Amino acid sequence: MEVSANTPAVVTGGASGLGAATARALAAKGAKVAIFDMNEEKGEALAAEIGGIFCKVNVTSDEDVDAGFAKARAAHGQERILVNCAGIGNAIKTASRSKEDGSIKHFPISAFDFVIQVNLIGTFRCIAKSAAGMMTLDPIDEFGERGAIVNTASVAGEDGQIGQAAYSASKAGVIGMTLPIARDLMNEGIRVNTILPGIFDTPLLAAAPQNVRDALAASVPFPKRLGLPVEYAKLAMTMIETSYFNGEDVRLDGGIRMAPR
Repeated sequence: MEVSANTPAVVTGGASGLGAATARALAAKGAKVAIFDMNEEKGEALAAEIGGIFCKVNVTSDEDVDAGFAKARAAHGQERILVNCAGIGNAIKTASRSKEDGSIKHFPISAFDFVIQVNLIGTFRCIAKSAAGMMTLDPIDEFGERGAIVNTASVAGEDGQIGQAAYSASKAGVIGMTLPIARDLMNEGIRVNTILPGIFDTPLLAAAPQNVRDALAASVPFPKRLGLPVEYAKLAMTMIETSYFNGEDVRLDGGIRMAPR
């Protein structure tokens, strides 16, 4: 599907990092982009920059997601493109022993559940609601294409590290549902693909000490650097614009395979 002037698109987690880079890439091709995010200041600023619209959306809330899509569609029309970048993470061992007093504690179940709610269920919520909207559209070609969806998983979904049980489970879930959803939607002309980023230079890592950033970059086989959000955006655009790209989970990681820690 060629992205052209006035193509409606929604990017969740679009106010910064991978989502912001993708929003800019879509806008550069003429798309009308709606940014779903919790950060109003950054979201409004980016929307103004790219001529889009900001919608304050918590992807764990049906009401928020419904309101976000309603606002986006009122401004731009039914989206043909959805890119899911909203996500969170944490680092907690399943069970651990205190170095101070030897006491034992387990991963708080509420913390595990929250990561699943945002990364996995939040992603599915946006996919399901967007796909239902896309099904109302007329096809854009003789093969019946109506829309394209790109999700964000992580290399941690395949080789998660110590403390990443919740994050890895949530991202493995995104990987695992990609093909079934693509099959669910195949007769409606809606494609679904997922990107598995490695270690990327996002706002989260920007706050890390330089020695930590350097060590992470050195761990990448080639090139020995952090991934750039614009590189994620390029792959997302390829998935969107290449109509034979469907049902795929693609690592974007410089060849890295994560060590236990």
